Amino acid sequence: MSVKIHATAIVSPEAEIGENVVIGPYSVIDGKVSIGSGTVLGAFVRVMNFVSIGVDCRIWENSVLGGEPQDHDFKGEESWVRIGDEVVLREAVTVNRASGEGNETVVGDRSMLMEGVHVAHNVRVGKDVTVANKSGLSGYSSLGDGTVMSGLSGLHQFVSVGKYCMVGGASKVVKDVPHYAMVDGHPAKVYGLNVVGLRRAGFTSGQRLGIKRAYRTLYRSGLTTREATALLREQMGDDPLIGDMLDFIDAGKRGLCPWARR
Repeated sequence: MSVKIHATAIVSPEAEIGENVVIGPYSVIDGKVSIGSGTVLGAFVRVMNFVSIGVDCRIWENSVLGGEPQDHDFKGEESWVRIGDEVVLREAVTVNRASGEGNETVVGDRSMLMEGVHVAHNVRVGKDVTVANKSGLSGYSSLGDGTVMSGLSGLHQFVSVGKYCMVGGASKVVKDVPHYAMVDGHPAKVYGLNVVGLRRAGFTSGQRLGIKRAYRTLYRSGLTTREATALLREQMGDDPLIGDMLDFIDAGKRGLCPWARR
């Protein structure tokens, strides 16, 4: 099978198009673009300059990739959108370029962004992430590997959501969410561990128990976050799952989502 480009599509001769790519009706592809083999673009897809798309992706109708960042600091510098392999972008997804010379907005391998999702400048979406309909990721925010963000939710600028988290529908996330948490609300608060997600991801009962112990120290010990993370490094820092979570917390800029009082 060779490349298939619909007669109504406009594809720059400078674009790098891989084997077995399909480009649907009325799609427009600029020159500084690479599209990996086996990727399929539906009708009316717009891929602007400075976008790379991996292999075996599926990009549905009316999606726009590589629009200039909606950021007053942007001055026309070269920046990129990087879409990984086997990514699914459903209808009307928008992914903006980054601000800052050489910076990137990234969507990781095997992630799915459902209809109407907006990914702003300098956002980083990890691998195996699912973002449901009409959610928005503000500039410089991030979602860790394996996280699920339910529909109509939003991330504040610079907010980081850790790995294997679950964000409830219509949540307003204004503080960082540590790995493995389940958050919900307006503003979002932590309601416990994402137990179902951890099981589906193959975490063992022993690993889940260790994470639960760490959360007791982090949220229920009466210690400050700094005191709790220091204690956890002494007690459980050799556990790679806990160590990774502690590194995430230490790198945060907005503080942690609080525990919900029931």
